[in-house]
Amino acid sequence: MSDRRILSLWFPRLGAERLIRRRPALADQPLAVIEDRQNMQVVSSLNDVAQGLGLTVGQPVRDAHAMCPGLMTFPRSTVAEQRFLETLQRWAGKFSPWVAPEDGDGLVVDLTGCAHLFGGEGPLMQVVEDDCTDLGLSVLMGLADTRGAAWALARYAGRATGSDRSGDAIDQEARATRSRAGKRRHWTKGGAAPPVRAGRADVVRIAPPGQTYTALTPLPIAALRLDPDTSAQLARLGLRRVGDLLGQPRAGLARRFGRGLVLRLDQAMGSAPEPVSPAKAPDHFAVRMTLPEPIGLTQDVMAGVDRLLPRLCKTLENKGKGARHVTLYAHRSDHSVEVVEVGLAQPSHDPNRIRPLLEMKVDSIDAGFGIDMLRLVAVQVEPLYEAHAVGHLEAGAAVQARLNQANALDDLVGRLGARVGLEAIRRLHPSDSHIPEKSHKVMAAAWSKPHDGAWPAPSNPRPLLMWHPEPVHAPATPRLPETFRWRGQTLTRKRALGPERIAPEWWLDDPNWRSGVRDYWVTDTGCGQRLWLFYGHGGAMSPGWFCQGSFV
Repeated sequence: MSDRRILSLWFPRLGAERLIRRRPALADQPLAVIEDRQNMQVVSSLNDVAQGLGLTVGQPVRDAHAMCPGLMTFPRSTVAEQRFLETLQRWAGKFSPWVAPEDGDGLVVDLTGCAHLFGGEGPLMQVVEDDCTDLGLSVLMGLADTRGAAWALARYAGRATGSDRSGDAIDQEARATRSRAGKRRHWTKGGAAPPVRAGRADVVRIAPPGQTYTALTPLPIAALRLDPDTSAQLARLGLRRVGDLLGQPRAGLARRFGRGLVLRLDQAMGSAPEPVSPAKAPDHFAVRMTLPEPIGLTQDVMAGVDRLLPRLCKTLENKGKGARHVTLYAHRSDHSVEVVEVGLAQPSHDPNRIRPLLEMKVDSIDAGFGIDMLRLVAVQVEPLYEAHAVGHLEAGAAVQARLNQANALDDLVGRLGARVGLEAIRRLHPSDSHIPEKSHKVMAAAWSKPHDGAWPAPSNPRPLLMWHPEPVHAPATPRLPETFRWRGQTLTRKRALGPERIAPEWWLDDPNWRSGVRDYWVTDTGCGQRLWLFYGHGGAMSPGWFCQGSFV
C-alpha cells in the first residue's frame, strides 16, 4: 500500500469571487461571469446569491436574465483567473512544496509527510477552510491516496442520490411524455451528472489510507474525470456508479469504450501513476546585506553597493539574463525605506554599466538615523545573448571595438535616462511613406536600435524645419503668386522650384490632409527666406495657399 496522500482543492466560484474581492459591494448582489461558447454566451461562474436564486453554471445568459432580471454579468478574463490561481498556488505552498494547478479552477497538493505538521489531516483541512474563508473564497476539498480519488471526493462526495422516478412510471406515460422524459433523464438513468454546489459541511471528504475503493464506490461515473459522452453511454448500460465499473472485466471495457476509461480507473485506484508536478517558481534576482552598525555616508552606501552588485550580476549571468530595471532599497533604523530606481537602455549584467547609474542617485537617499540594511533587486530582466569575438586576432579586436562603441551609446542613454527618464529620450527612424510628415517615426531610444545604414534620400528637397500648415494670404489659384502675406509679413517671390504634387492617403481619413491634392513649391523670398509652400486643391475644405516649412 502506498503512503502517498493527495489533497485536491476546488474553487467552484473562482471567477465570481475574484471580482468580489476587487469590488466588495458586489457580494450582496446576484453576480454571474459569462463567456462565449459555441456561438452562445453561457454562465461560467456564479456567486452564492445567484446560485440561491436557482441559476446554474453552463446556463445560457438569456435564460439567466429571464430567471433573475437584476443579474449583474461580467465577461470572463481567463488570464486574470489564471494569475489569481497562481497566487493561490503560492498560498498553498504553506502546506506542501508540491502544489500544481488543476482544471483552471483548482489545486492539487501532495501532502505526503506534511499533515503531521498541522496536527493531522483533519486539522490541516480545517486550516485550509479557515484561510479560504478569510480570503472570501468557497472551497471544496478531497483527500485520498491518489490524485484521481481526491479529485472525485472534492467534486462529487455526498452527491450519490437515488432516482426520483422509476422506469415503470415512465413506460406507462404517452409517447410524447416518454420522449420528453428521456431528454431530462436523471443521472442514474443515463442523464448528465448532477450539478455540484458548494456543499454541506457534514460530508466526509477524507478517504482513510487504503480505503480508496470504499470511498469511490458510491460516487457517480463522472467522478472518474470522463467526458460527458462516455458517462452517458455507461449510464444507459446501467453502469451509474464507480462501484459498478470496478467489478467489470477491464478488457471488455477497453474494447467498447477505449483505453481512456481503463486508464482513469487505474489512476483513481492507484494502479497507474499520476504524479503532482509543481510549476517552476519564477526567477527572483535580489541580494541584500545587513550592516552591524547603521551608516549614513554616500561613500558607505556605495561601498555596500560594490559588494552587492557583483553578486547580483553573477546570478543574472548564470541565468543568461540582463537587468533592465534595478532598484536599491535602503532600510533605515527607524523602519522606513528609501528607494532608488534606475533603468538601462539595454539589458546588461555588467556591474561597470549599472554602478554609475546608481551612484548618480544615491545622493537623494535620506539616511535619517542611519541605514542598517541594503537590498538590491533586478525588478525587470530580459534574456541576454552574449557576443563573442571569433576569427583572427585582428578581426576579433575590431569586433570588440565596435561592440564597445555600441555599449558607450547605450551607457549614454542610460545616464541621460537616469536624469530625465528613459521615455524622454527618443530617436528617429525612416518610414516608408510618401507623406512628408510621415517620412519618419519617433521611437524610444531605450527600446529600439539605431537605423542601420544611411538615411534614405528624398526624391525632392525637404525643409529643415517642418510644422503644421499655416494659411498664406494669396489668391486662391494654382498659380504661384508674386507677392503673398504670411505671419504678418508681406513677402515677394524671387525664385521658385516646383511643383511637386503629393496626393493624400485615400485609405485614411487624416484631418491634416483634408485639403486634398497638394502642389508643393520651394520658394525664395526677397528677404532671404526659403519657404515650402503648397496649394491645396480642396477636398473637405476650401482651396488655398499654405506654408509648411523652412529650409534655412
